[in-house]
Amino acid sequence: MGLCALGFSAVIGAPAHAAEPATGAKEPDPALVDAIIRKMEASGQLDAAVGRAITRVQQREQQAAQEEEAKRQAQLAEQAKNSRPVDSKQDHVRGKPAAEVSLIEYTDFECPFCKQFHGTPKELLDRYGGRVNWVMRNFPLPFHDPAARKEALAAECVARLGSNDAYWKYADAVFANTKSNGGGLPEDKSVEKLAESVGVQSAALAKCMNDDATIKRVEQDIADGNAAGVSGTPTTVVRNNTTGAAEAVVGALPASGLEPAIGRMLNTKP
Repeated sequence: MGLCALGFSAVIGAPAHAAEPATGAKEPDPALVDAIIRKMEASGQLDAAVGRAITRVQQREQQAAQEEEAKRQAQLAEQAKNSRPVDSKQDHVRGKPAAEVSLIEYTDFECPFCKQFHGTPKELLDRYGGRVNWVMRNFPLPFHDPAARKEALAAECVARLGSNDAYWKYADAVFANTKSNGGGLPEDKSVEKLAESVGVQSAALAKCMNDDATIKRVEQDIADGNAAGVSGTPTTVVRNNTTGAAEAVVGALPASGLEPAIGRMLNTKP
């Protein structure tokens, strides 16, 4: 097509006397062209040629998409290194705190895919024993507010007023009961009732949720996620806690979808 366009431009820009080829070649006979096309159609050659052309276009598009995805994955891997190191004094850690590898999940309690994914890291903890732990960090998405942010603030308060174990029980309960997509929790399973079920009283919870320190804690998680290249939930940064090597795995993948990254991180050498 480029050559035809170039030829057309050359003719347009040429002097009037140059428009007619010196050889005196004539335009092909339309009837002859039509006969040739009909013959190719009848023999199936035209369909085959069109099919080959479509295949070439699809292959080029697929290759371009693969190259774009490879660039995106390389960028994600580079940004994942910006995720802050796991600190059991600040983070909510499920499993052995000194595990070699951490699954750092940036989550939104109102995200239906996070709800779907919630059992996967637990499955991986069981599979890898004490070599892998699980950390959840807040990344409430604006279009799931106010429910998502309220649930995140309550989670931080349950951890502060209760314990790490209380945090995980609360988190499990939220995902088990939320309507998702910003719909929040049913009245009989409100954040206050779920907090009370793990030993945190409503009055103390309300005060804590309005505390600037709690709000700042959630904002810190969001900022950390942004620095690590998180743009949606769930995003899991698989991090080697010794070397600092990290990979980001995006989406509610099954356990098998995270295992390759876990394997690479476990085999990373200082």
